[in-house]
Amino acid sequence: MSKIHLPNFDDYLLDLQVNNYSKETLYNYERDLTVFENYINKSKVEFKKINKKEILRYKAFLTSSDRKTANKNNGEVYLGAYSINRMLSSLRSYFKYLVEIDFPVPIPPEAIKMIKTEKKKSQVAELDELVALLEAPTKFEKNKKIGIRNRAILEVFFATGMRISELINLEVDKINKEGKIFILGKGKKERFVYLTPRSIKHLNAYMKIRNTGSPFVFVPYRGLNASELKKKISPNYIQSKIKAYREMLGITVPTSAHSLRHGFATYLAESGANPAAIQILLGHESLDTTTRYVHASDRYAQKSHKKFHPLNK
Repeated sequence: MSKIHLPNFDDYLLDLQVNNYSKETLYNYERDLTVFENYINKSKVEFKKINKKEILRYKAFLTSSDRKTANKNNGEVYLGAYSINRMLSSLRSYFKYLVEIDFPVPIPPEAIKMIKTEKKKSQVAELDELVALLEAPTKFEKNKKIGIRNRAILEVFFATGMRISELINLEVDKINKEGKIFILGKGKKERFVYLTPRSIKHLNAYMKIRNTGSPFVFVPYRGLNASELKKKISPNYIQSKIKAYREMLGITVPTSAHSLRHGFATYLAESGANPAAIQILLGHESLDTTTRYVHASDRYAQKSHKKFHPLNK
């Protein structure tokens, strides 16, 4: 049996591109659909014979230890519900495109159902723990330059609440002297975020030793030469460093780059910031998404109870 290809796959990706989807979104959709293409080839299922039972088997495949990535490497033992739903959403989007161009689809897009997800209680480290995390590079890094750069990265993260993808793509000319930063965020939505005096201090210290013509603010120190001026620091590096600092500090609450964004929103809310303003700073399209952040901590709920309960006088 010859290799099975998803029909109009390249045209689908071109459709996303001309409709102004970001490069990151295109990459994610292509990767997710390549996993599905690999699956139907392994299962020897013709595209036109895909049915609801086959989609059910695909869901089971995504959670199995036999799962392969788009590059046909071994997958993780378990893929989380949110990741599975992202991959199913990519498949549903592709099927919708086929319907739009009048290409026969084996099942309607709405027949591809998402799986149930558990609502996990959001956790944010205590403010003093987050502050210690921001200061960790200065304390733990033996290479002074790396310590200064990583300190600036974490300080900017927590000062602005930007996404990790936004931070690694941050360009020097997008920051003005007052610490106002122009962001072209998720879905190519434009917004401004703002540095604190503390973060400006550490960013300026880093810029003095940065010594590169790269347009990107945060760059790796090793392997950067004239032919690699557009090289930028990787998200995996930042995540691994945050994890290492957290472990060295003995912070028990799971903390990642996203946790700093989460903490940014939570502690702004606890200090009395308006949720609508936090929504703008985070770049959320819906206020509902923001409220999941700003009401996350027990302390916020406790303060609200104490302040507003009618019999708490």
